Amino acid sequence: MAISDPTGTIAQPLPPLRRRRGRRPPYKSIQDVGARYDIGALVLGLPLDLEGEETSWSAEVRAVGQELSRRVGVPAHFVDERFTSVQAERAIRSLGLPRGERERKDRVDTAAAVLILQSWLDRLDRS
Repeated sequence: MAISDPTGTIAQPLPPLRRRRGRRPPYKSIQDVGARYDIGALVLGLPLDLEGEETSWSAEVRAVGQELSRRVGVPAHFVDERFTSVQAERAIRSLGLPRGERERKDRVDTAAAVLILQSWLDRLDRS
């Protein structure tokens, strides 16, 4: 998870939320984060295939985003997340962390969330 600064300029990491396999998304936890930070929008990474087409996983992410939007009361926006994990891994590697630390999935996921939100913020800035 990530959040922007009050000016909507810079994405910052938040502690990751875990979703257990086969369980529903952590709606309540995300609602709590939204309320704590008084968010104005949700930005979700949209998994697309290499050609940029939506998949069945994309449909699930859109459904989760719409449900979160309804529960939190803010619009949901979707951003192409292709290659963000690779970019996040490279960024983490450049920090010089020990191998075990830089390969932690939650660290990579958090860095990818920051990249996804930052790309959305940057697009807003150019509009």
